[in-house]
Amino acid sequence: MDRVTLDSRWQMCALLKYNKLCYIIEAEFCEVAMNGQELKEARLKKGWTQEEAAEKLEVTQAYLSMLERGRRALPQGLTRKVVEVLHAAPTALPFRDPAVVAASGGSRLPHELAALGYPGFGHLRGGVRRNPAEVLLHALNQAELDVRVAEGLPWLALTYAGMEWDWLVQNAKLHDRQNRAGFVVTLAEQLAERKAKTPESRRLKEYMSVLERSRLVREDTLGHEKLTEAEKKWLRANRSEVARHWNLLTDMRVENLPYAKN
Repeated sequence: MDRVTLDSRWQMCALLKYNKLCYIIEAEFCEVAMNGQELKEARLKKGWTQEEAAEKLEVTQAYLSMLERGRRALPQGLTRKVVEVLHAAPTALPFRDPAVVAASGGSRLPHELAALGYPGFGHLRGGVRRNPAEVLLHALNQAELDVRVAEGLPWLALTYAGMEWDWLVQNAKLHDRQNRAGFVVTLAEQLAERKAKTPESRRLKEYMSVLERSRLVREDTLGHEKLTEAEKKWLRANRSEVARHWNLLTDMRVENLPYAKN
């Protein structure tokens, strides 16, 4: 099925509400991060009945019940609305097509970090909330990454330690970015230790081990591929042991992160 036809079917789905055609499209074409149990938990946390939540989400109570029981998959549009209306965690947001993300470049990364609550870009407005795992992977894939964005990545990994790490690791390996991911996760785990965030530390250590198994020997940077030979030589001599372990040319250290002492 081509993209035009798919888009047309999505429009039909919006017009026809949640009939059988919608259910077919949802099952075939939606990559969903939120399941029915998480939807139910978000509703209960809000203190709403199914009838109240259905009204706010502009769906029928019967359809909401099927979603919560796992009888239907949540379509992308509705998942985004659930996050907004029920204040569910952005880790539930659906992932966009990787080609669409890659084509967007890195100029919106500061706004996306701001939308997820990163204090370093707290002055920015107008950012669309994306799945934190998607934002992290998008940043790791940049050939040239703003230093301020790079500094925000350990915060992102720690703040959303419950993100879809399996998805991120799989996609990082597809682009040979596992060393970059491993470095960021290690700094995030060091932050967790400093802030006595034990559950987050345990989760991050788990995926440090996963990334360790696919660690690459070749040298890389953290989004600074245009380094001069003189800069590379200096970084090899002055980088941290964490950067050395992950074969990265970067001077980023956990103690120098702007939020490390907060």
